Amino acid sequence: MHRPPTAESEVADELAAVRPALVPRYARELPGARAAVLTRLWRGLAHEPLPWIARREASGDGLVLRLTDGRALHGTRADPYATDAYATVVRLDDVEHDDPARLMTDLAVPRSAAFAAELGHSVASLALSRAARPDHPKEWPVSDWEWEQRVIDGHPFHPNCRFRPGFSVAEQLAYAPEHRPVVELGLLPVPAGECLVSGVWPEWLRDGGRLVIPVHPWQAAHVLKRPCEQRLAAHPLMALRTLALPDGPHVKTALSARLTSSVRDISLGSVAASAALSDFGEAVAARTDGLLHITRTLGAVAGGSPDLAAVLRESPRLYASEEERVVPVGALATTGPARSPAWSASFARLALTVGLRLLDLGVALEAHGQNLLVVLSPAGEPLRLVYRDLADLRVSPARLARHGIPLPDLPTRMVTDDERALRRKLFGSLVAGALAGATGSAPALRAALETAVRDVPRSPDLAALCDEPLPAKALTLMRLSPGTAGDQWADLPNPLHA
Repeated sequence: MHRPPTAESEVADELAAVRPALVPRYARELPGARAAVLTRLWRGLAHEPLPWIARREASGDGLVLRLTDGRALHGTRADPYATDAYATVVRLDDVEHDDPARLMTDLAVPRSAAFAAELGHSVASLALSRAARPDHPKEWPVSDWEWEQRVIDGHPFHPNCRFRPGFSVAEQLAYAPEHRPVVELGLLPVPAGECLVSGVWPEWLRDGGRLVIPVHPWQAAHVLKRPCEQRLAAHPLMALRTLALPDGPHVKTALSARLTSSVRDISLGSVAASAALSDFGEAVAARTDGLLHITRTLGAVAGGSPDLAAVLRESPRLYASEEERVVPVGALATTGPARSPAWSASFARLALTVGLRLLDLGVALEAHGQNLLVVLSPAGEPLRLVYRDLADLRVSPARLARHGIPLPDLPTRMVTDDERALRRKLFGSLVAGALAGATGSAPALRAALETAVRDVPRSPDLAALCDEPLPAKALTLMRLSPGTAGDQWADLPNPLHA
């Protein structure tokens, strides 16, 4: 019987054509990639409010999920903060599954077929990423973009950690940061009168009466369908669509592809608000006694459409001395010190001090491992934080007013006085995201938090962090309910209560 091709076999066939030497390594990486994605999926099944799971029961060293149709899922206890692959097999009634795509197909719940296809592509792309990783990576890279390229597995908790729809194997090798390419950005001139500009668009990106907009080559080929004769070399960062110019700023390009969960364009509203938001972020960060710096937006432009837009932003490297290093929190797990209890506690203390201070002022950071960076001393100790990309902040007018801070003109979606929404934004990204990813397990996260919270000033926000379940985005639920707008949430066991 002829089986239809799978994402794994399709990637293997493409790889054989464009990089045949990687095919054996790709095949060896597939079982580990399946386990890594299955672990992320099992975390979602075990902890998110999925409507077709009736109840969850502990069973010895394992966990049983009773489905509303009478079936049962059997697996290991699910540590919601673990980043190592621990769920190698999940059993649906009497059938064992080591492939997350097959498991989701057999579950046959609403939208499971589409999600199964996404999981299959996530496995295949993850195996491709692992196959191309260097055998002996540098312990302490020099360039900021080299740190970003060390993150091989993508999002530590999302089942679609390496899902890149619309990208061929050749395009992943050419554009994805973990493959360490140099990307040639296109430069597209647009009449200034057709452009929306915020901040100062630099002279070197002007051509008489035209503004020159950096364009990602994938966007030029697949969306704009316009050739770009001029080119600008850049290094892709963790966000893939944001790239570091050699010895210069970072450029965030429009890339109308869905990565992990959603299409991330550069909206006209975010371009219009970027200068005011940058000034606001810088002013608020000044109240942290030097513990936090915000990378300033230098200029933003849209050529009449979100499909043709770019943002120029300072490099985080500007906020460290020559001897210090600036490391994205998502890359900390690739270094030795990040998993030591003393280091983790010191970093957690710094991160909570800054995050809670800004929350008290009225600003909830989206402080996940991609947006948040830490400045390390020459000895590797955490000194201060750098935050980039202000587009997903939540801002409370009432809290700002209490501190005498004027509310700038921001997009409506960013403004709320809902304390639950503000805390979800910070705790879900910083604690359930960045800190959990850096420490790697519930026991390690608990140890870091127990030490850190003793030294953080008391506040109602800290009490909520210590006493209530920890919010996290329900990443699996969101992929299974694409018609529901906005973020959906899960309440994870509070690691401080274990």
